[in-house]
Amino acid sequence: MAGFISVLAATFLDSITGLIGVFSLYVREETLEKIVKTLVAFAAGAMVAGALAHMLPKALTVLQFEYAGETAILGFFAFFLLERYIHWHHCHETKACEVHPVTKLTIIGDAIHNFIDGLVIAAAFLVDSVTGWITTALIIGHEVPQELGNFSVLLYGGYEKKKAILWTFLSQATCILGGVIGWFFTPQNIIAPILAFAAGGFLYIGASDLVPELHREKDVKKSVRHFMWFLIGAAFMIGIKMAVHH
Repeated sequence: MAGFISVLAATFLDSITGLIGVFSLYVREETLEKIVKTLVAFAAGAMVAGALAHMLPKALTVLQFEYAGETAILGFFAFFLLERYIHWHHCHETKACEVHPVTKLTIIGDAIHNFIDGLVIAAAFLVDSVTGWITTALIIGHEVPQELGNFSVLLYGGYEKKKAILWTFLSQATCILGGVIGWFFTPQNIIAPILAFAAGGFLYIGASDLVPELHREKDVKKSVRHFMWFLIGAAFMIGIKMAVHH
């Protein structure tokens, strides 16, 4: 019962990021952009380190090395194909993106995405609570800038601010449904493959989606600051692993 409550709490926290548009209404655009860039840098480091230092090792306790690696590669490719061909476009700018997915497609795609996130969170908690909360932190770390991007896309597509906030939250809340279904219906023998698959997906997001955003910064001082936050994100995940094992 405690594990299920943790899943509900984790997926609820993830769903709250769908309300990030409210925060953007009361912050200057310049300040918001700085916050988003810092979050992107931290999330990139955390995702790469979390996938390699925690999720894959956990999967390796059950799967043979070659199977864990192959499953992670499959996850990497799957996230690439989903983003490339279903237009799960991750825009981390506070302004409207240069490529604008159709607003309804953005809502539907994000809802499916978050439902899968819920399945991953449930599978992680079925391993142990530490893996569950680390996985939740990785997902939320990416969701904050992504939901800002989705919110911007809906505004650009003609939605009023309140309506954009509502739909962003509703599409994010499918994570709770995914968590509930994942907790009760995930077979024990596929938990490790799900972790390896998710690790590959996080590697893709961190290395192919978030890091390129940091490379777009031309100012040297800002680039150094972003790199420092990247290192802090990686160190944070490695530090959690060391604390748990000691």
